[in-house]
Amino acid sequence: MRSITLRSPHERPSSGSYWIKSSLSYANGNCVEVTSLPDGEIGVRNSRDSSGPVLSFTSDEWHAFLGGVRNGEFDGFGRPQLG
Repeated sequence: MRSITLRSPHERPSSGSYWIKSSLSYANGNCVEVTSLPDGEIGVRNSRDSSGPVLSFTSDEWHAFLGGVRNGEFDGFGRPQLG
């Protein structure tokens, strides 16, 4: 993972790409946005700081993360551990 910074909140990382935000995150404003970057990587940023840093993941890293989400690997994240 690496971090990049765009020059403006409206800058497009690659021609024809755009930032996507989950429709489920509009209610509370705690959102991340994702986009395809020109080098085939996936960019992730905080929607509240669109001119801030962008985390960059390879396609393999991104798909491993999505697989973990689908498999429930992060369901207990942020909750107190019992024991």
